[in-house]
Amino acid sequence: MRDSARWISSFLEAQAAELGAATNTLLAYGRDLKDFAGWLEGRGDFGAVTRQDVEAYLIHCDAQGLAKSTRARRLSAIRQLYRFAFEEGWREDNPAIQITGPGRDQRLPKILSVEEVDRLLDAARNLGRQREDRVRNTCLMELLYATGMRVSELVSLPVAAARGDPRMLLIMGKGGKERMVPLSPPAREAMTIWLSLRDASQDALRAKGKAASKYLFPSTGKQGHLTRHMFYMLIKGMAVQAGISPAKVTPHTLRHAFATHLLANGADLRAIQTLLGHADVATTEIYTHVLDERLTALVMDHHPLARK
Repeated sequence: MRDSARWISSFLEAQAAELGAATNTLLAYGRDLKDFAGWLEGRGDFGAVTRQDVEAYLIHCDAQGLAKSTRARRLSAIRQLYRFAFEEGWREDNPAIQITGPGRDQRLPKILSVEEVDRLLDAARNLGRQREDRVRNTCLMELLYATGMRVSELVSLPVAAARGDPRMLLIMGKGGKERMVPLSPPAREAMTIWLSLRDASQDALRAKGKAASKYLFPSTGKQGHLTRHMFYMLIKGMAVQAGISPAKVTPHTLRHAFATHLLANGADLRAIQTLLGHADVATTEIYTHVLDERLTALVMDHHPLARK
C-alpha cells in the first residue's frame, strides 16, 4: 500500500505541475486511485497489475452498483496513472490501455424556462436580511445567468475583473484557461451596485487594520471567497421563494439555462462552446438534444393529430 501511495502522490504532483489540473480533478483522481489501491491490497501492487486485474476491478465496481459514469471515470484514472508510469519508466506497458470502458448514461440536463429564471432573479432580489446580502445575491444570479459560468468560476472571481464597468468579463476556467464573456446590461448594473457596497465594507475592514479581500464575493473563511456550498444553499433558498422545486435548481442549472436559451434563440453552437469554456464541441452538443426533446414534447402535447 505504501508503494501505491507513492505512485498516486507522484502522479498527482505531475498532473498539477505539468498539466495545471484543477483541484477538483486532482481530488477525483486521488479518490478513484485510492479505491483501486484498496482493492489491490492482498492481490499485488501497482507495479505488477495486469489487464486482467483492471478488468476484475471494474467487475467489482459494477457489482457494487456504481453508475456507468463512475466506472468510466475510475478506468480513466487508472489509464492515466499507467500512462504516467510508462513515461517515467516504471512500467513497460499500460495494462488499461486496451480496455473498453462501460460508456456513460447520457442524461439530458435539467432546464429552466425563461419564466422560471425570471422568478429566481426576483427571489434573489428579496433573499437576505440586510440590503448588502440582497444586492450580493442579485449580482451572483445575474452574473451566473448572463455568462453561463461554472459556480467555482463565479465565487472565485477576482474583484479586479469587475473594475471599470466592463463590457466583457475575463473568466479563469478549468486548467487555467482564460476566456472572455460579454456582460448583459442587467448583469453590469447588478455588479456595479454590489461593487459599491463591497468596497465600502472592505474599506471598513482596512480602517480596522485588517487585510482587504482580492475577491468580488469575499468571505471570512479560509478560501477568502464565498464557497460553492454556501452558494448552493443560497440558490436552493431562492428556488423555494420562487415557487420552484429545489430539486430542479442547482448552480449548474443556470449554466444549462444560459446555453439552452441562447441556442433556442439562434446562437451558433461554436460560439456557445467558447462562452461555456468547453474544450470539445461534442460536450456542447448535448443542448441540441435538449431542444430536440422539448420540441418533440411540444408537438406531442399541442398538435391536434398527435393528440388523436
